[in-house]
Amino acid sequence: MRLAHWLASPAAALPAGLAQALSIADPWTGQPHWWLQIASLAWLVWQFAHHAERQLSWRASTWVSPETGGAWRGGFAAGGLFGLGWLAGTFWWLFISMHTYGGLAAPLAVAAVLALAGLLALYYALAAAAFMALAPARLLARRPVLCASGFAALWTLAELLRGTLFTGFPWGAGGYAHVDGPLAFLARYAGVYGIGFVAAALAALLALAPRVAWHRPRVWAMSALLLLLGAGLWGWRWCELDGACRAPQAPLRTEVALLQGNIAQDEKFVPGTGVADSLRWYGEQLQGAAAPLVVAPETALPLLPRQLPDGYWQALTERFAGPGQAALLGVPLGNLEEGYTNSVVGFAPGQAAPYRYDKHHLVPFGEFIPPLFRWFVRLMNIPLGDFARGGLGQPAFAWQGQRLAPNICYEDLFGEELGARFADPASAPTAFVNLSNIAWFGDTVAIDQHLAISRMRALEFERPMLRATNTGATAIIDHRGQVTHQLPRLTRAVLAGSFEGRTHLTPYARWVALAGLWPLWAGCALLAAALASAARRARG
Repeated sequence: MRLAHWLASPAAALPAGLAQALSIADPWTGQPHWWLQIASLAWLVWQFAHHAERQLSWRASTWVSPETGGAWRGGFAAGGLFGLGWLAGTFWWLFISMHTYGGLAAPLAVAAVLALAGLLALYYALAAAAFMALAPARLLARRPVLCASGFAALWTLAELLRGTLFTGFPWGAGGYAHVDGPLAFLARYAGVYGIGFVAAALAALLALAPRVAWHRPRVWAMSALLLLLGAGLWGWRWCELDGACRAPQAPLRTEVALLQGNIAQDEKFVPGTGVADSLRWYGEQLQGAAAPLVVAPETALPLLPRQLPDGYWQALTERFAGPGQAALLGVPLGNLEEGYTNSVVGFAPGQAAPYRYDKHHLVPFGEFIPPLFRWFVRLMNIPLGDFARGGLGQPAFAWQGQRLAPNICYEDLFGEELGARFADPASAPTAFVNLSNIAWFGDTVAIDQHLAISRMRALEFERPMLRATNTGATAIIDHRGQVTHQLPRLTRAVLAGSFEGRTHLTPYARWVALAGLWPLWAGCALLAAALASAARRARG
């Protein structure tokens, strides 16, 4: 009885949240598990339904009767604990950057990770509290499908809030667990948040299945209609991928070399060791590369161009001034008067000046210091700074018919921002190029999580994604979201391969370029309003 009581208590939501974290990418294989994401969320919804039916008081069982108007407290507690377990279990590796490389005392680093996870978990606590307040026992029994849709809407609104407010940090959103799952085909239509909505609805339906009136013909008719719709969308995706449902495009295949220097993070910015090693190895590879396109990762050259050894920058410019080869490499740019930027420079024949991309979405505490937090930054020994922000929708790097769209570090986490580059189909990217340095987080699941993020962007836009990183995962991802080439992590090597750029636009690329994420905000808000209206009628 004690175990059964605990399983039904808000405390059980904490391990369910940890299971949600494992579903994004487990630390043993690095693979996502779509079924675990749905199952862990279904457990949370089952708790809500269980206690709505029981109508137990808070003093007797830690829950307040839904009919007394206090149910939201139990929902808030369970949703918050679920979010805490999920988020702390997802980005626990921030501890490494703050403690191992930043020198922050271990207790303070643990507290910082838990504080961040706890603050972000408030979005899910509020979503769960709203669901418990809007879905009384009578409504769960009479309208389980509406309740499932309402839960998915509220949960997705929480995901959207986490991904946008205060610059946003949607790392580990539930939709990423489905990059290899049966819902992956929805990425081209609705993006990662749309997948997350469908997964949340399925989880809620699974938890509320005993309350669904399966004997009613309209339930079976609705189920059949949804299955037919899904099958149609799935078939249309493969028809377009194979080129049978659209005009054929000219081949856009390019050979590429992706450089992975494996420079130790604690030496990367140290003069005479990591800096010298970076300049030597990347210089050798850039000068000796034979591929038509060469890509070096974020801050591959950890110095400003004017700080480089005499002749180094000029030699790179001259190296790629001749026909047949181009390069993209990460390097800081700027000056004290105009500000510094985390940038990508592109060299190609016939340029009047090198191509330049400046990072738009900066990392809080890493590339800019939020107000009132300078005291926290002073506790760490990390080369931090206030970088200038690049514009949204910067032009692509044109090379051999390709339009290559760079993004730096976790910028590929924000699909709606990458989508801004698709506003004009004539200049839309044919491929993405991610330049990253994840060495800050060691040999952890952060590498696998970031790879899954890049794969989701490839699925959403049906564009290949080239990943050049310092320690991993350096890889080539095709327009189907599949990894075709990859280097072992924490090795110094060059990944040689080819990719095929694409020119067609997915439905997601079209609507997100036009309206951003507002269609999702509006749709979820309408569903939440429908749930609230039904709840009022049920209580009346």
